[in-house]
Amino acid sequence: MSGKRNLVLALAVAAAVSAPSAFATNGYFTEGEGTVNRGMGGAGIAMPQDALAAAVNPAGIVKLGSRMDLGFGLFRPDRKYSISGNLAGLNGGNDGNGDTNFVIPSFGYNSMIDSTDAFNISMFGNGGMNTNYKNSVFAPFSGTCNGLTSSDTCGNTGVNLAQLFVAGSYAKSFDGTSVGGSVIYGYQQFSAYGLQAFDTAAFSKTPGSVTNNGLDTTSGVGFRLGLLQDINKDVSAGVTYQSKITGKFKKYSGLFADGGEFNIPSTYGVGVAWKVTPAVQVALDYTKIKYTDSKSVSQPIENLTVSGHKFGASDGPGFGWKDINVIKLGVQYKSSSDMTLRAGWNHGDNPIPSSQVAVNILAPGIVTDHLNLGFTKSMDKSSDFNFVFMHAFEKKLSGAIPGGAGGFGAGTAELKMSENFAEISMTKKF
Repeated sequence: MSGKRNLVLALAVAAAVSAPSAFATNGYFTEGEGTVNRGMGGAGIAMPQDALAAAVNPAGIVKLGSRMDLGFGLFRPDRKYSISGNLAGLNGGNDGNGDTNFVIPSFGYNSMIDSTDAFNISMFGNGGMNTNYKNSVFAPFSGTCNGLTSSDTCGNTGVNLAQLFVAGSYAKSFDGTSVGGSVIYGYQQFSAYGLQAFDTAAFSKTPGSVTNNGLDTTSGVGFRLGLLQDINKDVSAGVTYQSKITGKFKKYSGLFADGGEFNIPSTYGVGVAWKVTPAVQVALDYTKIKYTDSKSVSQPIENLTVSGHKFGASDGPGFGWKDINVIKLGVQYKSSSDMTLRAGWNHGDNPIPSSQVAVNILAPGIVTDHLNLGFTKSMDKSSDFNFVFMHAFEKKLSGAIPGGAGGFGAGTAELKMSENFAEISMTKKF
């Protein structure tokens, strides 16, 4: 037993120190958690399948048995921008793929205390955003970069946001009903560079805390609650809620609203699952992501250009994101005794209004439709190999750049984004 515990600890530490560098699908939240769940397009509130199920609905862990899942994914986003008709010198474009490939780890360990109670620990990246443009996107607007007049000296422009969750969960079942809860530790890291054009008293409440300050971190604690109900032997339904987790990036107090505030949004969702035949199962989820829980994410650029509230102020500008609805549909087919096939479709609203396109050159989380395909191959009675591939179809969004007094020279900005992601994981059942 001590050997197994040591292995679990070692894998947990490995997952924890390998925090994800980027992820953006439903806004900047992942479309699913765990290889098996992603194969279903993220649908799993009423259909727990692997040890990452606590990240979707902690009530489901009592259905899993004792098992461990360890996965590694390779994420490749493609993000571009272009600007035309701008009077402040911002015309042009580039891709933000200076950082191209990202390794995303995940880990889950589920332990049955007895036939009706279970404990789970899971570690996963539930959000992130990265752009790295090999040009100084905004320097022409001010004509300066740390006192230098050539925009060529400003270097790259971009941001890197990573979020890691560590959740400890407990669930209990009785009479066809399961209830569960998680205590979640949320860790965030962020850096920004190439934003010197806004690192002045004219734009920021706290100049010097806007850009090129290296990596900053913040952490907080939240919770997730869940309910899973067996309607009959073939149909189940579930509901889940995750609280907001507060955070503040002090090194970037002059960039983000309210002195660096950057909260992880709350979410809630409902789901149903149906065993159509002994070999075929279908799951459907609805999820709401409350990006308005974070001022820095949701407050619009007009707070600067119209109202004059500077970056870093309580009413300062953010990325202008709105709350989004997400629909997840998955189908699973057990084609043989040792092979299970999966397909999923995930559709989420675009959180970025067209009026906020220019500021979201830094965070173009605009994709809406995802196709997921995966499988599980049983290696023996206690071991499985899992695989999933996800493609987020290219999405384009254009909008007007604010002009006039207090604006940024007018014109039109366009964003393009698509994504590919592949993940493998190993399951060990105890």
